[in-house]
Amino acid sequence: MTNILIIGANGGIGRQSTDLALKTNHHVTAVLRDPAKLPLTLTNLTIVKGDILHPETYQQYLPATDLVISAIGVSGGLGSDKPTTLYSAGNATLIKAMKQAGTKRVFFISASAIEISPVLPFYARFAAKFILQKLLKHMYADITTMEALIKKSDLDWTIIRPPRLTDKAMTGHYRVAINTFLKNSLKVSRSDLAHFMIHNANNEAIYKAVVEIGY
Repeated sequence: MTNILIIGANGGIGRQSTDLALKTNHHVTAVLRDPAKLPLTLTNLTIVKGDILHPETYQQYLPATDLVISAIGVSGGLGSDKPTTLYSAGNATLIKAMKQAGTKRVFFISASAIEISPVLPFYARFAAKFILQKLLKHMYADITTMEALIKKSDLDWTIIRPPRLTDKAMTGHYRVAINTFLKNSLKVSRSDLAHFMIHNANNEAIYKAVVEIGY
């Protein structure tokens, strides 16, 4: 059994990661601002009312944690982008807390469109540059800052850059590219993204690496 701490456990990726980890007999410490949004009662689940920006709410659980998944995210989306520091400030706080606790392994969620992939179809590159990067400029700017902070840390980190996320069922079949671009990567389900993280917790090939994932 692995002890997995998931911050943002009630969000799309966070909830999928929580559900899969529980089903595969790991112990999950689910950190979320409103515990009522995760109405589960299981012996291998600890629900913590916490906030990534306030490490005192979750730091006591870090020493016994084998894997951390930072699944935080801002609300809204296309058309509602606002200046934010949640990704950079939140994960900088998490990195510091993990270092103090001696916990090393962690996944961070980024976004594929923060960098224009040269191996995507022309229309996808056009959409990324002239639509996504324009409409989500504040979020992407903060995610870019976040990635720079992560890369300077001495944790066993993996940054995952997914393309368009869907709510489709888990398949367990997807492609990945490590520290390079994934050709024709246009979408992946949140459940398959969770599958990759849970099943690659101890994969040293992706330590201190950026991973693109998609079908």
